[in-house]
Amino acid sequence: SPTFRKDKLHRCNLLLSGDACVYVSRSTKTTKYTYVRLNDLKVGSVVNVYGVVVFFKQPFRSRGTDFCSSLKITDQSNQKISCTIFCDKVDSHPKIFQIGDIVRMHRFKAQFFKDTIMLVNTFGFSVMAFDGAVGGAMEPRTSSRTYHFDQDDQRAVEELRLWAANQGLLPLVPTTPLSAVQPKTYFNLTCQLLAKAPVDSTCTLLRVWDGTRCPRSLLKVIVEPNVTEGPSSLSSAKENLIANVLVYDNHVEFARQLKLGAFLRIYNLRAIPGSSKVPGLTSSQSEEVDHLAFHLHGGTAYGRGIRLLPENSPDVQELKRVIEAFEEDEDKVPELNDSEMLDVWCTPPESLGMRTDFVLMRDSNVCCLCSERSCSHNIQPVTLSELKRSEPGRDHHVRVQLRSYEPLRLHQALKLYCSKCETMQDVPDDELVAELFSEASRYSGPCTPPQWALSGQVSLMSEGKSKELIFLMGATLEETCRLADGYQNIVPVRPSGGHLALLDLSAPFLFRGRKRYYGCKQCSEAALTEVSAEGVQVIDEKVIAEALGVQLLQFVLLMKLKLQDATDTLDVFLWRDAELFFNVSAEDVAADQEAQSSICHTVESLCPAEGSTGMSVFNTHTHTHTIIFSVGVC
Repeated sequence: SPTFRKDKLHRCNLLLSGDACVYVSRSTKTTKYTYVRLNDLKVGSVVNVYGVVVFFKQPFRSRGTDFCSSLKITDQSNQKISCTIFCDKVDSHPKIFQIGDIVRMHRFKAQFFKDTIMLVNTFGFSVMAFDGAVGGAMEPRTSSRTYHFDQDDQRAVEELRLWAANQGLLPLVPTTPLSAVQPKTYFNLTCQLLAKAPVDSTCTLLRVWDGTRCPRSLLKVIVEPNVTEGPSSLSSAKENLIANVLVYDNHVEFARQLKLGAFLRIYNLRAIPGSSKVPGLTSSQSEEVDHLAFHLHGGTAYGRGIRLLPENSPDVQELKRVIEAFEEDEDKVPELNDSEMLDVWCTPPESLGMRTDFVLMRDSNVCCLCSERSCSHNIQPVTLSELKRSEPGRDHHVRVQLRSYEPLRLHQALKLYCSKCETMQDVPDDELVAELFSEASRYSGPCTPPQWALSGQVSLMSEGKSKELIFLMGATLEETCRLADGYQNIVPVRPSGGHLALLDLSAPFLFRGRKRYYGCKQCSEAALTEVSAEGVQVIDEKVIAEALGVQLLQFVLLMKLKLQDATDTLDVFLWRDAELFFNVSAEDVAADQEAQSSICHTVESLCPAEGSTGMSVFNTHTHTHTIIFSVGVC
């Protein structure tokens, strides 16, 4: 070009006409990966390897911002190599479900650590996992959208599967069903999540099942219904198959993110006989020393953790078949009608008891019955007139009507009972309690908190788990209740003589969520001292009351019933068996609207108000409602 100096272009220019085209041929380039045997690793080299998993840990949060997972692999060289993976996304970590899985790892660096070679991921790493069973699906488990997998890779996986099977590397039983669980063992469980609920800041409850039934009695963990995500109750047949798993510490965050219906594998789950170590154990839940409790402890030792299983997993497909078979069988089981239920109820027991049992009846049909049978029906029914003429100390069966009951305002049936001085008192109403809080908040004298309370809290240790005991001063009742929604243990205090002291014991000395606990004025020697949990397995209201010198009052139900038959009338007090009769605990009645409604529903069905038709299941005439009582004469 004569103007190349001026144009600053090349001196040779190619001019194309308007219809000219340029075609560029691009050859397809296939990346060929080279794989190294584990016994040939060189320190500092970045390699690609295949291996059989002989140990693994689920991803856990490291001290920095990344998640960390670790595994140990081997291959035909019989060399075992540890691998560590750091990545900020959990999904980018290898999806290993059990020992014996096959992994393909790209771009890992061999490093020397503690006198041995290990592999650590580098930039651009990738991991692909496969089922290790011979003849298993050749579907890779990976989070990468694109990946290379050809016939050579398939051949490498199949060779490793055969070799691992011949070496006995695959576990004979990778997981244990609930039907085969033994006490004091650690096991892996494949299951489906049905419900979950927080127990405290360091523990979450998972309600799971696998379609099989544990031969041993399982622990029932009581939590507030309003905090449970998922159904709080299921059919009795299904309820017998459900296991309560208590998840602790570093596993809590992941457990609370799980979706209902998800299929899980829980690793290193511990079966513990007894419930003395269950957090939040209250007086309404007695210790069940012969029952199995399932604990997933904190930490990652022995691969401890939880893994979500995909729907297409062979283990999930097998679990679905077991669950579907159970649900089909459950649908085929007919419900017992009233007469059949009565036959079951009236079957004589093998042993005699001495407590009260109640059956609500309409003619010959059972309409409602108590959940527990505790006395013999070999005792023949007597009339009320015969009962009044009998000698004290004997038990009797009577068939009577409930003519009336007291108190008419059923919330007044809730009382506070002291087991030490055997006195009973009404539960203080909110107006009185609010006034006590108001008086305490108005007093602003000088106060020097004890040295251990300067931080505002006391650390209670129970198996490595801390709980907070908050001493609250200057707050109103409303503010205290609002704070109690987020904290388990709140003790209201006031200044007294330059020191901290408990409020008047007419007010609750402890708030635990919605529940309030009272102390006996006569038997308590209240003193604000440091609460120590040394040697205590369960931190509950009893431990706190004992530490504060408070005699804990027990919630009880007390009602006066007027019974009538054709011969006479009789006034009876329903107290010790009231919880059995209404099938609710008095402590729950004090805090739970649903439990209160249950009592009202039961009483109104037994004794409808004048002009009321009562429950639809009963005859509309009041006189047809009949109760069978076992009555002890004192």
